Amino acid sequence: MGQIDHRAEVREFLSSRRARITPEQAGLPAYGGNRRVEGLRREEVAMLAGVSVDYYVRMERGNLSGASESVLDALAHALQLDEAEREHLFTLARTAGTSPRRRRTTPTTVRPAIQQVLDAITDAPAWVRNGRHDIMAMNRFARALYAPVLADPRRPANTARFVYLDAAAPEFFVDWERVASDAAAMLRLEAGRNPNDPELITLIGELSTRSEIFRQRWASHDVQFHRSGRKRLRHPVVGELDLNFESMELPSEPGLFLNVYTATPGSPSADALKMLASWAATGELMDVTPATADRT
Repeated sequence: MGQIDHRAEVREFLSSRRARITPEQAGLPAYGGNRRVEGLRREEVAMLAGVSVDYYVRMERGNLSGASESVLDALAHALQLDEAEREHLFTLARTAGTSPRRRRTTPTTVRPAIQQVLDAITDAPAWVRNGRHDIMAMNRFARALYAPVLADPRRPANTARFVYLDAAAPEFFVDWERVASDAAAMLRLEAGRNPNDPELITLIGELSTRSEIFRQRWASHDVQFHRSGRKRLRHPVVGELDLNFESMELPSEPGLFLNVYTATPGSPSADALKMLASWAATGELMDVTPATADRT
């Protein structure tokens, strides 16, 4: 996979969103019982968005250059896009025609102050990742929690690579199917934001080559935010954990995200986290220093 084809990204995203909406869902009459296309026709999307059929066809062929915000808003409404999908559409429009030399730079290290913040969080696993799912920094608690992920000697450790390529992943992630879908959707969102990132392109190429399941998830063109939610893990030391997570982009480091896991007070998972904290204080934990990275 030498590069991400921007026009193909636009074409396949729009056509896949169009295909999932029936005329009934769009409030349109469905004439006849034998429609040649799955979902809406192009002319129906054009009508709903208030643009000419020729203009919509041009957009679906991959050309979003010059599309105004009002047109993109109307198209997002016509295709019933959710918040993540709408942002993806606008991002694809912003990056249309952008020179590879103008790509956004993704941080490869974290400032010492960020590591100090992580180390100051002593009652919860906390770490920082980038949009490629590289783990950039962790506190000791997070190293204990993600010990199976860190078993791979390559650095920086990458959770998407673990999910799709490590045989231990379905055992570690209780809801592995959902986690796998989420990982692909988040990478798709990042590919829209930073389509010329060579390391992202390499990662997607590796996953596409080595995982049929990733190829299937990637072909869906789904996108998703990963801001908060629930994560169930099966840890080799303390057993099953039912955790809440919060993920937030660092304002001082665009492209880096702080992730923190907590358990409901008084729950079995809270007790298990206390056990894990004790193990973290005494056990030998994996190093995640990016300087030891082996990007093969």
